[in-house]
Amino acid sequence: MKAPVVRGLPRTVLRLHRTAGIVWVAFVLGAVGSLVWLNVVTADSVRAARAGCDRVEGFCPDRFAGHEYMSLLGWVSTLVYYSFWAVAAWAGGALVGRELESGTARLAWTQGVSPTRWLTAKLALPALLIVLGGAAFVPVYRWAWSANRDLMGDDWTFADVFAARGPAVVAYGLCALAVGALAAIVLRRSLPALGVAVAVMVLLNQYLERHREKLWPPANHYERSPTAWPDHPPSHFWPMNLVETGILLAVAATATTAAFRLLRRRTV
Repeated sequence: MKAPVVRGLPRTVLRLHRTAGIVWVAFVLGAVGSLVWLNVVTADSVRAARAGCDRVEGFCPDRFAGHEYMSLLGWVSTLVYYSFWAVAAWAGGALVGRELESGTARLAWTQGVSPTRWLTAKLALPALLIVLGGAAFVPVYRWAWSANRDLMGDDWTFADVFAARGPAVVAYGLCALAVGALAAIVLRRSLPALGVAVAVMVLLNQYLERHREKLWPPANHYERSPTAWPDHPPSHFWPMNLVETGILLAVAATATTAAFRLLRRRTV
C-alpha cells in the first residue's frame, strides 16, 4: 500500500500548488509575449516616429519614443529578475512552512511517505518549473535586448539586464527556493519563514550586486567610480555571469543539503 502513495506524491504536490504553478507559467508567458510584441510590433512604430521627427524642426515629442521602448523592456527584465523574492516567500510560507506549521506534513509521513521523499517532491517540481521558465525567457530576452540596439542604450551592467541575459536569473530562483525551504524547516512557521527567506535573498542579492564587478578582473585597473563599474568589456559578461551563477548554485546546494539533514534529524 505504500508504493502507490509514494508514486502519487508528485501529483499531490502539483494539485496542492497548482495555483502557484499556473501563476508562474502565466507570468513567464506574459514576459516572453511582451518581449516579442515590443520587438515585432512596437520597435518599428517607434523607429518610424523618430524618423518623422527628423523631418521637422523644433520640439518633437516622438523623438523621445526610444526612451519609452527602453523603459518597457526594462520593466520586463526587472520583474523577471526580482521574481526570486516571490519564490523565496512562497517556498518559505506556502510550500513548506505552512504544512510544517499545520501538521499536514507529519500526517503525510505517517501514510508511507518518508520526510526525505516528501521534501524531494516539494522541491523538485518547483525547481523544474523555474528551470523551464528560465529556458524560455533567457533566449527570448537576449534576442529582444540585441535586436534593436539603435532604440536603447548599450549598458549591459544594469543589474536586471546582467542577470536576465544569462543563467544567473535562473540561479536566483533556485537559490530562493532552497533558502525558503531551509528557513521553513528551521522555523517551522510560515510567516516567520517567509520573512527570513526574503530577507536572506535580498541581502545576498545586494551583496552580489555591489561586488559584481569583482567577479572578473577589469580590463583597466583604476579606482572604481561610485556610479560606474571599471572598464569591463562586453567579453567579460559571460565569465562574470557564470561566476555569479556558480555562487548562487553553491548557496542553493548548501541550503538544500542543510534542509534535508535538519529534517531527517528532527524526524528520526
